[in-house]
Amino acid sequence: MINGIGLDIVELHRIRTLDERSSKFRRRILTQREMGEYEQLSPARKVEFLAGRFAAKEAFAKANGTGIGSACSFQEIEIRKDEKGKPSIYFQQQEIGLVSITHTKEYAAAQVLLQS
Repeated sequence: MINGIGLDIVELHRIRTLDERSSKFRRRILTQREMGEYEQLSPARKVEFLAGRFAAKEAFAKANGTGIGSACSFQEIEIRKDEKGKPSIYFQQQEIGLVSITHTKEYAAAQVLLQS
């Protein structure tokens, strides 16, 4: 049964600017596991990764109906890939739905489908 669907799009230059100003932004968005993945990437790929995770977490908050705030923080949402690279979305350490993340030269977008 589908419980929610969310979609988000973000401009890569916006994320790049926030990330270059301070590491606070990335530390607020990425979990420790995601930060480990981020650190292994090239500079250009880091922006795509961070923007994709931001969009996916925003899309999840929309699908969940809570938005980002006291009921749902960026640190409670995690995107994990399986051995083939397929991403899944976890909330409070439980797999909760499907996620698709895409990038262009200017944008990152994500769609989340919550199911039970």
